[in-house]
Amino acid sequence: MDRANGTAAQRTKTAGADFLQLRVENAPPGGRADWLAREIRAAIADGRLPVGGTLPPSRALATELRVSRGVVTEAYRCLTEDGHVAGRGRAGTVVVAAPVPAPPPAPAPARAAGAPGGSLPEGALFGAAPGTDVFDSLRAAEAPYDFTPGVPDLASFPRAAWLRSERAVLAGLSAADLGYGDPRGAPALRTAVAHWLARNRGIAADPGDVLIVAGVAQALILLAQVLRADGVTALAVEEPGSLGARQHLRYAGMTMPPVPVDTAGIRVDALRATGARAVLLTPAHQFPTGVVLGGERRRELMEWARACGGLIVEDDYDAEHRYDRPPVPAVRAMLPDAVAYTGSVSKLLAPALRVGWLLPPPRYREALVAAKRFSDLGNGVLPQLVLARLMESGDLERQLRLLRRRHRRRRDAMIAGIGRHLPGAVVHGAAAGVHLMITFPEGAPLVRGRSDLELASAALAHGVKVQPLCWHRQRPGPPGLVLGYAASGPARIAEGISALGAALRAP
Repeated sequence: MDRANGTAAQRTKTAGADFLQLRVENAPPGGRADWLAREIRAAIADGRLPVGGTLPPSRALATELRVSRGVVTEAYRCLTEDGHVAGRGRAGTVVVAAPVPAPPPAPAPARAAGAPGGSLPEGALFGAAPGTDVFDSLRAAEAPYDFTPGVPDLASFPRAAWLRSERAVLAGLSAADLGYGDPRGAPALRTAVAHWLARNRGIAADPGDVLIVAGVAQALILLAQVLRADGVTALAVEEPGSLGARQHLRYAGMTMPPVPVDTAGIRVDALRATGARAVLLTPAHQFPTGVVLGGERRRELMEWARACGGLIVEDDYDAEHRYDRPPVPAVRAMLPDAVAYTGSVSKLLAPALRVGWLLPPPRYREALVAAKRFSDLGNGVLPQLVLARLMESGDLERQLRLLRRRHRRRRDAMIAGIGRHLPGAVVHGAAAGVHLMITFPEGAPLVRGRSDLELASAALAHGVKVQPLCWHRQRPGPPGLVLGYAASGPARIAEGISALGAALRAP
């Protein structure tokens, strides 16, 4: 049962298996079956072999270890008698014994969400300063009503159209297409994006201008890397402005002087006063206020860029989603030499695809292509080709029309609910996008002197997930909340806003 298998020349080689990284030279002479059984028991105990996992066929494992098949079958027999594994016919030998888990550590004491007085402990969800994992923590928090801004209607993902396009792509794919691709992105998608932006955003772009990236988040990281290499370490941001964007830029080593936003958009006089040579904007639907960058401000912004050689980073994160207003032209369409334009399909399809685009100005194009190349060699090719087919076939435009109708109904339901259940709340940014910002004037009955951190905490304690406006501020301001409406139906939104009103009225 324990004799070696193979020729003398084979036995001089090191024998081992990928399975559990087993090395037969570790087995004592004359005790290989016992040794193998012990190794498998240990793997079951520490979780490397989970319940339901299948052991390799005895013949295959014996071949890899260069032992007789009898060594493996004897080890499997011992494990079966112990109750660790069981034979399941054609399904093979399956693990049936679970390791005993260690007891979880006792949770640290924390103040209940929404409890009056004091401050939340460090690292808590609604602590005074949101940590780097705050969005992960908010996603993981359980709540029956999720109004997290930026979450699209994932249930409307066009599965049939995607599958149809994927099959067509695979049918026409050559073997060479499965190799390393162009770090700038698949030519088919760069062409499709150029056509999409020309049709929907008024941007005249050559496919050679387009760099495919893993969402706007990666675009910001690459831009920060290239700007720092060019001696630019400050990137001005809107105030209020996206916490997520600031987190990525901070990680990349940028400083972010805040520039106030008013009803006409970013104040260019305040931008000029910062001395920054680059600025990040959301001009079509400012996050989170929803204001549009006005025509006079656009002219001032172009003058600023020409005067100081400045760079405008245009985040066009949800410009396609508009309801009660005409389309707003992209700044890139007016000043291509000074604008790095970025967007994605995260709001239109799904953030899990991790597909976006960046149109750099000519002076930074080569450096950004190099940064992308050495970051990840380029995005996965298959999703790019499928998306290109969706864009060029018209399926993506049909998806956009569907979402606009749904989003309008959901937005209307949220505005109506706010009017009924949140007296005194002022709604901002309703004409476009997939979120609303609400603010509370001084003395509003629902606020009762509380900060928006306390309001968001009270909401979560009653099963409603929202974001406090202060997360998106660098300077103090009146309390407010940011609420997304794309991911829930009108009836669910009505229930959730009612629950939010009850949470804020609770003592």
